[in-house]
Amino acid sequence: MSVTKEEYSYLVKKLSPDSRLIRDCAGAFCVGGFICSLGQVFTNTFLMLGLDTEVSRCMTSVSLIFLASLFTALGLYDKLAKFAGAGTLVPITGFSNAVTAPAIEFRSEGFIPGTTAKMFLIAGPVIVSGTVASVLYGVWIMLSALFI
Repeated sequence: MSVTKEEYSYLVKKLSPDSRLIRDCAGAFCVGGFICSLGQVFTNTFLMLGLDTEVSRCMTSVSLIFLASLFTALGLYDKLAKFAGAGTLVPITGFSNAVTAPAIEFRSEGFIPGTTAKMFLIAGPVIVSGTVASVLYGVWIMLSALFI
């Protein structure tokens, strides 16, 4: 069966879903902004409680990691990610979700082979890539400093 270019274009247009680019960008912007704003609220709260800046920032990170893991365990993070898309990839919460989700999914296989071994199934390549990139960047900077 031969299909002309016009027929093919018509089929592609008919079967392709409508673009939701504006809605997707707005959702990512709002949710990502909310996560960042929540982090700022945590930092300000910890500062008002008398913690110094460094400890407040650390506590903010811990709080965001805990909330992202909790939302993942309750099945809420996936629903939020479906709406917000890239907005949930704010580094610390997205990474927390990437570590927590496989651990929860494979917990039926046991603590060691399931939860702890599968925990870095998704996050492992990110950790390795980040480590290699940082080492290469460090070597680049060191060599640049030697020859400049």
